[in-house]
Amino acid sequence: MLSIFAILPLFALSAICAKIPAASSTSPIAATWYAGWHATKGFPLSSINWEKYNTIYYSFAIPTSSVDSLSLDGSDGDLLPEFVSTAHANGVEAHIAIGGWTGSLYFSSSFATAANRTAFVKTVSDFACKYNVDGVQFDWEYPNRQGVGCNTINKDDTANFLAFLQELRLDPVGAKLTISVSVSLLPFMDASGTPSTDVSGFAKVLDYIILMNYDVWGSWDSTVGPNAPLNDTCATTANQQGSAVSGVKAWSNAGIPIEQLVLGVAAYGHSFNVAHADAFVSDTKKLAASPTFNASDKPLGDVWDNTSGPDVCGVYQPSGGTFRFWGLVDNGFLTEKGKPVGGIHYRYDECSQTPYVYNETSQVMISYDNAKSFDAKGKYIKDTGLRGFAMWETGGDYNNILLDAISKGVGY
Repeated sequence: MLSIFAILPLFALSAICAKIPAASSTSPIAATWYAGWHATKGFPLSSINWEKYNTIYYSFAIPTSSVDSLSLDGSDGDLLPEFVSTAHANGVEAHIAIGGWTGSLYFSSSFATAANRTAFVKTVSDFACKYNVDGVQFDWEYPNRQGVGCNTINKDDTANFLAFLQELRLDPVGAKLTISVSVSLLPFMDASGTPSTDVSGFAKVLDYIILMNYDVWGSWDSTVGPNAPLNDTCATTANQQGSAVSGVKAWSNAGIPIEQLVLGVAAYGHSFNVAHADAFVSDTKKLAASPTFNASDKPLGDVWDNTSGPDVCGVYQPSGGTFRFWGLVDNGFLTEKGKPVGGIHYRYDECSQTPYVYNETSQVMISYDNAKSFDAKGKYIKDTGLRGFAMWETGGDYNNILLDAISKGVGY
């Protein structure tokens, strides 16, 4: 059934827009993403710990082939008005996340021309008015770089993205919104296809930037590695693929002030099929660092894991092999207190601040984050002066173990 917001006349939308408060540029961020498609899969709105966040991003609104529309298909769009009203009732900012890994196909074309940018500014501002959101977040971490496999790409993506954001900030609605972006650990690609050395223009129009410090290692690599390393400067050169430390350095060197950077953290891990001979240090039961794995036999993750089938580009993909933190509990790797179950082998890498578990029977090894690693990230945020944290996703935690750990580390 359509929400009442879908049939409001234009004058009523203007009244709703008047309710949007001016964006705050200095408050610390304790944020998370809420995946609308999980609302009916075990994590309804009532499961959110509203009092522990000040910002939540509803995911995702998807750009379409038309610059005049955003789609909520697949994200339980009928729930969005209730999400916004519940967030506001709890004193939490309700933002809409636009794009995502499978939702970024049309960002490039939406920003490619001045006419398209103007039209898309109207689309975004109208959407914000319709749903009375406090902010918008653009999840397009790969301008001028292929992501899922069939995104539109333009060598001027980064410049066009900035031009769009500048125009959105000048819009009467956009001027009131909190505007953020979620990005990879390297600055946006410039027209030559290399990371930009100057992205200071984005600092002038954005409230903050979220560094998505996860998916650094996965099944696309040749060895097991940390999903979300805090640091990699202490690792061997071959194992320096990115981390929170390197990402903060890269973006700050390119012109983004430290206080405008938010650390994205992961309430999930990636799994690998690792043979006994590779899992352990020779003649011991001590887990080896960076073992090879069987890429042709990808483990199935928890019940929220992506099943095999064609992706948005029509290309067949195997199961994701992803375990949320609660999935590690449900599947017998961790106890309800987040500790390794008896018989499950455990290793903690002090360089990346990453735990690993291994089930010798199933031969599944998982790189994930636990309370210790979240506490370390919280302390890093505090010591470095970052704006705060954002966790993907709020439904991934178990009894607030991760959330409480990072909040304590930051000092919230």
